[in-house]
Amino acid sequence: MPVLGQLETSRFIRVHSCPFVVQLRFQMVERTQGLILRTRPLTETSLIIHWLTPDFGRIATFAKGARRSNSPFRGKLDLFYLADFNFSRNRRSELHTLREVVLRETHSALREELAWLQHASYCATLVEQTTETETPLPAIFPLLTGLLGYLPKQPPQPQTIFAFELKLLNELGLKPALAKTKLNPGTQQLVQALTEGGRASVAGLEPSVAQTKELRLFLHGYLIFHCGWLARGREAALGTGQE
Repeated sequence: MPVLGQLETSRFIRVHSCPFVVQLRFQMVERTQGLILRTRPLTETSLIIHWLTPDFGRIATFAKGARRSNSPFRGKLDLFYLADFNFSRNRRSELHTLREVVLRETHSALREELAWLQHASYCATLVEQTTETETPLPAIFPLLTGLLGYLPKQPPQPQTIFAFELKLLNELGLKPALAKTKLNPGTQQLVQALTEGGRASVAGLEPSVAQTKELRLFLHGYLIFHCGWLARGREAALGTGQE
C-alpha cells in the first residue's frame, strides 16, 4: 500500500487513428493527509475543496457528485475536517480530481464556541493569504492542525492569535527583528515568549492590557507591511469588534 505523499500510476493505452502508433499514458494518483480550509459548490452536485497538506501545500480538488445523497464523499467534506485522501493530478490546471477520502477528525468542538471558530477561521485565512499553492508546507501544516486541536481546551485568549501569527511569520522567514522595533522591553520579551513557547506556556502568559494593545497594533501594521494586506477576521478573532 502506498504511503502518504507517495505517487501511484495507473497505465492505460490510447490507440491513435494510425494502427501502428500506440501511446502509453500515465494517470498520476497521489496520496496525502489534508485539512479542509474551504469548500464551495461547483455544480448542483459537485464541490471544490481547498486543502492544506504537508506534502503538496495548498491544493484544490474537484469532488464529482459530492453533494448527492448517495455520494461516497457524503459527510466527509466540511470546514476543518482532517482526512487522508488521494487525488488524480491535473496536468493542465491546479484543480485536481478527488478520488477517495478517509475521514480522521472533524474538530467538532470548534463549533461549540463562536470565539474558537473565529480564531480557527482567521488563522486558516492567514495561512491561505501568506502561502503559495502547490508548495510543500511541512511546518505550517502541523502549526495549524495543532492549533485546531488546542483551541477547545482553553478559553479564547488574544495571545493564542499573537502566538500563531508570530510562529507563522517565523516559518515564512519574516520574524520581526525586535531590536529594530519601538516595542517596549516588556512587550519584546512577550514576543519572544510567544514565538518560542509551546501552547501550554503561551496559555499561561498574562500580558497586561497595555502590552496586548501594543502587540495587537504592532502585528496589525507588520502583517500589512510584509504581506500586503490584513487577513479577514483578525479583529473579530481578537474580540475588538472592529473589521
